[in-house]
Amino acid sequence: MADSQIHIKRIGRAMTRIRVEGTAPLIVNKFSSKARQMMLDKQQGRAVVREPKNPEALFEASLHRLPGDRYGFPATGFKDAIVKGARHFKGSKITMEALKTTLLVVGEGVDMLVEIAGSQPKMREDAARNETGVADIRFRAEFWPWTADLQIIYVPTTLTLESVVALVDAGGMSGVGEWRPASKKSYSGMYGTWKVVDDQDISQVLL
Repeated sequence: MADSQIHIKRIGRAMTRIRVEGTAPLIVNKFSSKARQMMLDKQQGRAVVREPKNPEALFEASLHRLPGDRYGFPATGFKDAIVKGARHFKGSKITMEALKTTLLVVGEGVDMLVEIAGSQPKMREDAARNETGVADIRFRAEFWPWTADLQIIYVPTTLTLESVVALVDAGGMSGVGEWRPASKKSYSGMYGTWKVVDDQDISQVLL
């Protein structure tokens, strides 16, 4: 009976911090509470009253805020870009599907935000088109230059530290935020890209 038992060891976890620096401006556009309420009203059949645009209010609403007058961006966005980075390594054993559960990007607070540092946000005005194709003007926040320290937890028996660094660097080609290269809407974007900072000491801690 004992010979038929399956023996599985715990996978183990490791953590590292990797600093990345933007190679293009980062445009953020948080889904505001006002936009959520308008969507809910529309779904429930209530009249949606569109107020005149307030550029400053739209700029402020586009920001992801952290305590202490700091700003952030969802960790899920960075993870998604890093997972997409696996596409650049043809012939490697790791796949995008496997990487989704092999690597995590940790953020702060209930919104799991990664702090964006290096500059204060500036308001930008862009011409765009809404879902019906009608021309519109968007007011959003932009960071340039910018840096971010990514706290990453991964499975060391599957990924080496060198592999994690390579994947994070490759993920910078996909980018985060609005008009990023790997946007679902279009692959023509050029914003939100990054690279790993070279002159840093990157090490891992076993958890």
